[in-house]
Amino acid sequence: MTNEKCKNRIAVPLMLAIAVVLGIGIGMFLGQRGRSGGGTINITGGVRPHDKISTILSLIDSRYVDSVNVDTLTEEFIPQILSKLDPHSIYMPPATAKESNESLEGQFDGIGVVFNMATDTVIIQNIVSGGPSEKVGIIAGDRIITIGDSLVAGRGIPQTDVVKMLRGPRGTKVKLGVERQGADGLIDFEVTRDKINVKSLSAAFMVDDSIGYIKLLQFSRTSHEEFVGAVKELKAQGMTSLIFDLSANTGGFLDQAILIANEFLPAGSVIVYTEGRAVRREQTVADGGGVLIGTDVALLIDEASASSSEIVAGALQDNDIGTIIGRRSYGKGLVQQQIKFDDGSALNLTIARYHTPTGRCIQRPYNDGERYDDDIIERYMRNELFSRDSIPHNDSLRYVTPKGKVVYGGGGIIPDIFVPMDTTRLSETMRKISLNNLLFSYTLRYSDSHRKELSEIKTLKQAQDFADRNGEAIYRDFLAYARSKGVKTKIDSVTEELLIRCLLNGYILRNTPLDDNGYYYMVYPVYDLVIEAINHIKG
Repeated sequence: MTNEKCKNRIAVPLMLAIAVVLGIGIGMFLGQRGRSGGGTINITGGVRPHDKISTILSLIDSRYVDSVNVDTLTEEFIPQILSKLDPHSIYMPPATAKESNESLEGQFDGIGVVFNMATDTVIIQNIVSGGPSEKVGIIAGDRIITIGDSLVAGRGIPQTDVVKMLRGPRGTKVKLGVERQGADGLIDFEVTRDKINVKSLSAAFMVDDSIGYIKLLQFSRTSHEEFVGAVKELKAQGMTSLIFDLSANTGGFLDQAILIANEFLPAGSVIVYTEGRAVRREQTVADGGGVLIGTDVALLIDEASASSSEIVAGALQDNDIGTIIGRRSYGKGLVQQQIKFDDGSALNLTIARYHTPTGRCIQRPYNDGERYDDDIIERYMRNELFSRDSIPHNDSLRYVTPKGKVVYGGGGIIPDIFVPMDTTRLSETMRKISLNNLLFSYTLRYSDSHRKELSEIKTLKQAQDFADRNGEAIYRDFLAYARSKGVKTKIDSVTEELLIRCLLNGYILRNTPLDDNGYYYMVYPVYDLVIEAINHIKG
């Protein structure tokens, strides 16, 4: 795809969308009236093509033979129209828009618990510190049996429905019936909902005396603030090199990506520019006040790193800052603007493309209306996830950085150092363990029976001490547990054994006040991208 094509692809084939609407509208109204001799209505006044949509809906509402909910009809029309555009212009009904924005805004109103429903029961894994549930005495390991007057345990209620029952406007109250190990009967709690802050930064810790590690899950409204806070803490512990993990980070707010990229770049460096048919070119440059200028950085990406992740990776790569490590990123170079409607629904409409400092548009090719959901499978099938030589390059989109590095547009960020997908996780043993959900079910059972001990683990040193003391027994007990479930585990290599050991420790330590920080600290020794980054930094 040429750069000119990249610029022009936003042209909207509205006539096709209108044809969808006209086909339905004419079939339901005009065609029926024509066959029954109902006469003809002439619409005059130079109605433009896109005005016909509202005209047809109005006619259906006022004259169609049967009663029709035009609002429902409209809700069905909108996604059909947008499906003819790019893969990222979408319409979200009120409930979907609310959930999406809560995640990105970094807060919502609720009771402040982290839970799962692996056994068809709401099992609380962690309590938000200082949140509503902690204030009334709910603890990790508790099981929520009733919410209000409704029994929620053992009824196959979807987790999304349980979330809706627990969340609600701040200041409102919800009654919970809680089962606790060692207690007779249910314990009743009344929790007053309040604002709950959601962190986008999953982990931040020192790998050794000089290398820090930060994992950012998404770019939410608070990401830059969280990121800078973590950097300052790690620097205080002696960090001189940073592993910044954006693998599987699917994006979020553009401004947060710009702010975070600014922390690495010297004054005057271009971070990104955006441009669209109705949007003039807007360029952002670094102000030179970043907290990581001069710090050695290895930035991790993979096939699921998209949008804002690619902005940061592209800004660093094109300015010859640090090293990009991993696999080719997703390839989303389109900018969406959200238009909110009074009913709570929202339209995410693509209005521009973003370009990296050298001018790359990294949006991968697509046909109008194509969702390209099977791209990762296609990468797997053509061996791209395992061999750098299989990564496609478009020579017409070849660019050069100030220091002479060749980079390509039109299909994601290609890393400086390629790391193939780890096949250990695809072994027959790991496949059986995964299909039977053994790691999760075992660690949940273990955590349940060791809640008091786990609740006292609040530092990474304590986490490591726990793993050193109990790791061997946990590993042997897990193998016995797997056999009891009919799964015969054959550990084929030291690498496979180490993976299982680390995952066991990680899942268990996620059920401590350390939460995800404990998990990532335990599993990074078997994470191929982090291992490559450590080796690269140490040289």
